[in-house]
Amino acid sequence: MMRVDAYTHFIPTRFYKEVMSSSAHRDIGKRMMGVPSIYDVKKRLKVVDKFKDYCQILSYPMPPFEMMTKNGRQAEEYAKIVNDGFAELCAKYPDHFPGWVAQAPMSAPDAGVRESARAMKMGALGVQIYTNVAGKPLDDRKFTPFWRAMNKTGTPVWMHPSRSARFADYAGEAKSKYEIWWALGWSYETAAAMSRLVFSGIMDKYPDLKIITHHFGGIVPMLEGRIGYGWDQIGARTSDEDLQKLKKSLKKKRPLDYFKESFYTDTAVFGGKPATECGLAFYPTDKIVFASDCPFDPEKGTFYIRETLRILDSIDMSNAKRKAIMYGNLEKIVGRKLR
Repeated sequence: MMRVDAYTHFIPTRFYKEVMSSSAHRDIGKRMMGVPSIYDVKKRLKVVDKFKDYCQILSYPMPPFEMMTKNGRQAEEYAKIVNDGFAELCAKYPDHFPGWVAQAPMSAPDAGVRESARAMKMGALGVQIYTNVAGKPLDDRKFTPFWRAMNKTGTPVWMHPSRSARFADYAGEAKSKYEIWWALGWSYETAAAMSRLVFSGIMDKYPDLKIITHHFGGIVPMLEGRIGYGWDQIGARTSDEDLQKLKKSLKKKRPLDYFKESFYTDTAVFGGKPATECGLAFYPTDKIVFASDCPFDPEKGTFYIRETLRILDSIDMSNAKRKAIMYGNLEKIVGRKLR
């Protein structure tokens, strides 16, 4: 059975040489530069070749362009370099990389719409954005043109968590300590972004959106009770606004229904079996795609792939369900064969 890894990261050669390698990077940028298989295509090909019946969908990693430059035109140029590089790479190695995800420059929403359209014409499977745009939430009115366009065109959106050490764990501190901003913060960040899209009404206003959340939606599956019975009582803890009125304005019966039914998600949970089992139990099968988050692991490429496959292979499920997760659901989302 073919396994199509829906969420893996790579930095195209030109962008690596002209932008990444010529800059001083902190935090997550430092991490990017320390993983050779994220920018060395020869090393990456060797990673893919270690697994039988396996291929990867490529997307840009971090840091977000919006954090690298405040110039909207510069961010758009960065996106063009990356997206052109992905198109060239996938055309050259179609058996290893049967598809790519374009980067949408969101610092200028009109540019995000424009570059998304250009990339889709070039063959992109969808576009990637982050859970916030330089600190701005995705339900900010500034991004309405983007959501409207993605809904109208049916363009799949890969949503990657973004949070840096500058986002302190406590209000009285200058930065997050011990990489809590990443280890715990990204999972919260994903759930927070999903919540804002739900309660702001974006998921109702644009019902044809196809959003793939990373890492099984972060903390969402393990908080089913809070998101379910807890948010059924939304407003009971709030005195300055009527949140029950907001809840009644939503089209779905319960907030929980949006998290289960309105988002897609992937299996990239860093080789954690309990997290995998929790995610599989929470989401309907047709909402799950196989992904490993390659190459961010102790072996700089192979560990997360191997462990994710091992865990999924160890879980009892029907052949139909396994095929759906391994490639079928992704093919339906993007509307094309990837094997």
